[in-house]
Amino acid sequence: MEKLDYIRINVDSRVPKYKQIVDSIMDGINRGSLLMGDQIPSINALSEGFDLSRDTVDKAYRLLKEQNVIVSVKGKGFYVSKTDLSIKINVLFLINKLSTYKMRIYNAFVNALGRNANVDLQIYHCEPSVFINVLEKKQNQYNYYMVMPHFRNDALQHMGCTDEILKALHALPTDRLIIMDRNLESFSSEVGRVFQDFTEDIYASLVEGFEKIKKYRKIILVYPSEAVYPYPKGIVTGFKRFCLRNKLDFEILDEIYDGMELQLKDLYVIIAETDLVNLVQQTRDRHYKLGEDIGIISYNDTPLKALLGITVISTDFQKMGTAAAEMILHNKRATIKNDFNFIDRHSI
Repeated sequence: MEKLDYIRINVDSRVPKYKQIVDSIMDGINRGSLLMGDQIPSINALSEGFDLSRDTVDKAYRLLKEQNVIVSVKGKGFYVSKTDLSIKINVLFLINKLSTYKMRIYNAFVNALGRNANVDLQIYHCEPSVFINVLEKKQNQYNYYMVMPHFRNDALQHMGCTDEILKALHALPTDRLIIMDRNLESFSSEVGRVFQDFTEDIYASLVEGFEKIKKYRKIILVYPSEAVYPYPKGIVTGFKRFCLRNKLDFEILDEIYDGMELQLKDLYVIIAETDLVNLVQQTRDRHYKLGEDIGIISYNDTPLKALLGITVISTDFQKMGTAAAEMILHNKRATIKNDFNFIDRHSI
């Protein structure tokens, strides 16, 4: 029988047995009873020694493995692989811009990881050269790399990844890289992905709201074609596809201009926050009623839009950040298309 002195199971406690096993081993490490490389009991030995099910012990060991506290060696057993339990996971969180939406993803990610993670937030402002420089300088300094690959070209338009950008990404360990917000299909399945499909997302969400959209005479997409922080061109592609397939009259504008020629029964799909504010103000100045005279659908949800009753089409930022964190916590990689929703309020 393997030594089980440091395992304490209280059958009268309401704490689940698997959690008692985890706590016992953690306590043994903290007290110095278990050292780096020490073998711990097999699943069979622990289950027989304390009259526990194999599933209970297996669950405890899986949790310890996910936290890198123990490792399993095929044919030999389980061994302590970490004795300093205060060591934090170091993560580089590299985003293209500092916005409300990006920070919601970041905050959800940090909260899901918990206090045993140190997350270094850096911004590269959609500049490919800055992005590459950060990755080259930070290579091998972090346990995980979370990146949002959105870039602009010299014409201030959204662009794809150049060979240099892909080279910088491929230089990172594939099992330590998680790509967020945009899908880069050239990477292996070892790389985690939580992404939006900008073309399909806007198309599907507008289809969902079609019964209300069809009451409007014309749909206007306000998409900044040039911007310091440009938006993916797939948004325009998906919008055009929706209008053409449903035989709807449409127009695409760069911005909401001062003194817009507002026409009754026009519906605006607004991308930028500044354009939303400008349009709402002009609508109010002319005493038009949102949802009846003029329709508005805003891209990306915020608490303020919810408070003001603005209909939105939006990805779930909280879910994106949480999904990325869970890949780290459970040491698993997946390709996840993030949820994108049509949220009907009072402006359509």
